[in-house]
Amino acid sequence: MRIAETRAVNRALRKAYGIGLCSVEELGSLSDSPGPTRAHEQATKPHSQNGSSNSRPRLRDRLCLLIRQYNLDPTLVKAYAAEFCGTETLKGASRDLVESFISHIAASAKRTETA
Repeated sequence: MRIAETRAVNRALRKAYGIGLCSVEELGSLSDSPGPTRAHEQATKPHSQNGSSNSRPRLRDRLCLLIRQYNLDPTLVKAYAAEFCGTETLKGASRDLVESFISHIAASAKRTETA
């Protein structure tokens, strides 16, 4: 109940201030916590290519986390991602291309931060 309340408050604040990023609480975790039942997974499984699988966060969530972690400009990252993937918009890129972009941007941001 506490987690649901925290998420709801975060969503309300984001909407009120027009913030396009999600909160860390909504990204999920990579820990080995017990997951939902198989029936629940089937009912809530996303139908887009950006859906999570094998308890991994969705691609969009991973990208949001990188943007927040390294204080990147979301608009520039989105434009760079589309250019990197060779598509007009990021939505038109394949999942594999987006995954490789996320790996590339994470490595670049880490190198730049340590430099």
